[in-house]
Amino acid sequence: MSAVTALAVKKERENRIPTRMPRAVYEKITEAAALQGATLNQFLVSAALDRANAILEQERVISLNFDSAKVVLDLISNPPAPNDALKNAMRLRRELFADSPS
Repeated sequence: MSAVTALAVKKERENRIPTRMPRAVYEKITEAAALQGATLNQFLVSAALDRANAILEQERVISLNFDSAKVVLDLISNPPAPNDALKNAMRLRRELFADSPS
């Protein structure tokens, strides 16, 4: 692999996020990174990833209280009979996708 190809592969795998911050914030983050035995870059990536994971989990996970969970589980175990609207929707779906391979 040539040096140019290796550089292109590295650029493909890694992206930069430039940032500016007040000196006091920089010093605090640098001190925290040092206490963790991490470089500033490692610390920032780790902290940002932790926060991103927390936000994504908060947005993707549905939390239900006991009574609500019981209702949902009961509906999954004992679904209601299809109503006319659902039957019509399934008929339209069959018509739309009749020619497409399964």
